[in-house]
Amino acid sequence: MISDITPQELGKRLSTLRRGKGLSQDDLAKRIGVSRSAMTQVELGNRSLSALEMYRLSIELRFSMDDFMGQESDVEPYIKTEVQEEKQSYDRISVPTLEINKFKNVLLYILEHCAGKPNVGETLLYKLLYFSDFNYYELYEEHLSGATYRKLPYGPVPNNLDAIIKTMIDEGELKRIKTEYHNYTQTRYIPLKKSDLTKLKASEKEVIDKVIDLYSDWSAKAISNYSHQDIPWKASKEGKEINYELVFYREAPFSVRNYQEEV
Repeated sequence: MISDITPQELGKRLSTLRRGKGLSQDDLAKRIGVSRSAMTQVELGNRSLSALEMYRLSIELRFSMDDFMGQESDVEPYIKTEVQEEKQSYDRISVPTLEINKFKNVLLYILEHCAGKPNVGETLLYKLLYFSDFNYYELYEEHLSGATYRKLPYGPVPNNLDAIIKTMIDEGELKRIKTEYHNYTQTRYIPLKKSDLTKLKASEKEVIDKVIDLYSDWSAKAISNYSHQDIPWKASKEGKEINYELVFYREAPFSVRNYQEEV
């Protein structure tokens, strides 16, 4: 997301595009969660934008970050009909499709390495799955398990997880237990079979191993608070699906890709 254009040029482009879309400064400011005066300062080139604010602007004004921030960018192509813009947006996105067997093997692999730790209950397990899937997507622009996640109060949670776990319990692949941990009742899962490593590519296993190494010793509270600072979770609406594309707006310490080496 590094750009060589000046703040003044960026502000000018945003102003031109905003007016071309028929939006007032107040309208756009409300949509991205800043004050009108802040929006004015941005368009004058006197205020910088956070990664999250830039992402919200790209959604509201429907522009591609990489193209828009280029030195020779022309905003006119972005002033198009809603139908054209929606089609372009759809074409850019890789839609996740759940691979149930892959997801089961990722889950089993994580549990093989972590189930014996007393801190690894449902909350931490969900986050290990989330960071495995989203970190892999940021690195390779491909989906690991294809699972989708919702933004819930305690952090990102995989969709359809209850149904998948029920099936795995019924088929003798998992066991659900209740334990006490720091005076709280905790739901945990014990793997009853090994993961099929032939279903995991070396790159997938490497990402999962890194996630396990980084986060498997964290408490549920710590990992929940941490996940709340990740751009994909922050930029999503409560109860709604989290867009994988948001990983490309991450900053340290969440980003796992060295973009500077790709320049």
